[in-house]
Amino acid sequence: MHLARVAPNPVVELNHPQVDSHWLHCEGSPELLFIENDTNVQRLFGMENPTPYVKDGINNYVVHGAQDAVNPHHSGTKAAADYRLTIGPGKSAIVRLRLAPSDLQGTNAFEGFDKTFELRQREADDFYATVVPQDMSADAQSVMRQGLAGVLWSKQFYHYIVKDWLQGDAACPTPPPERLKGRNHEWTHLYNADVISMPDKWEYPWYAAWDLAFHCVPLALVDPDFAKDQLTLILREWYMHPNGQIPAYEWALGDVNPPVHAWAAWRVYKIDKKRSGKGRRGLLETSLPQAVAEFHVVGEPQGRRRHEHFSGRIPGARQYRCL
Repeated sequence: MHLARVAPNPVVELNHPQVDSHWLHCEGSPELLFIENDTNVQRLFGMENPTPYVKDGINNYVVHGAQDAVNPHHSGTKAAADYRLTIGPGKSAIVRLRLAPSDLQGTNAFEGFDKTFELRQREADDFYATVVPQDMSADAQSVMRQGLAGVLWSKQFYHYIVKDWLQGDAACPTPPPERLKGRNHEWTHLYNADVISMPDKWEYPWYAAWDLAFHCVPLALVDPDFAKDQLTLILREWYMHPNGQIPAYEWALGDVNPPVHAWAAWRVYKIDKKRSGKGRRGLLETSLPQAVAEFHVVGEPQGRRRHEHFSGRIPGARQYRCL
């Protein structure tokens, strides 16, 4: 990305070989700051940085006044618009940005901005009116809507390939040999590269299978397809261990969680059926065999034979009985 137009209303042009170009229009006269999205290996490991404009450069420029921390040529793989605002007691300020598939040359990128914003607000109100019970108090409706917005906001792309992590990054120092026998070394098949519901993508930016199952129940009210995809995703062969266990969380994939995944699949099915009027059983049909394998259910002999290839056990794993 690079600076396409200067103030007023400066524009950042974003280019990528796999997607169409986009332009970020910034109202006013903010200073645009550019760096590379590269780790500061000098700070972490005492090594020489491949570029002087590493990913914490914007912070160092704004907070510490490090003038040489950002690229003076206004290009990089990471950028920010630096607004310097003085806001009095009880006052507020509005910053308007627009990401568009056009540079809008010769036009005002913010013409009609407020009308469009108001339209989107009305559309959101109309949508949530079909989700939030109208017999609730105004305060309770607000709490429910904010809660639903929170789980929608907590979607995040998550990329964790255990084999790569164990072997180390070629651009970084070789990890200690103990890592090859450390945590998650029995999960070398795991390949995560998906948008996943996080407990909190700021403080807890990793998925947790137990949390994710609970997330999918309220998500079924506002995005049932995403909820079903999440419950199915965690059961795919590049997530599940060959012994049938689903990954718990990144620092201990083999931890045992309570058996809530099958319950969540059933609840998502029921909620979707009630809202859509259709009982689409694809999620249940997909989830049942994996759920049986995951919790080593003690059932009919035929059921045990069907899943005998999942006979491996992780030390400390528990056995659950369906009643």
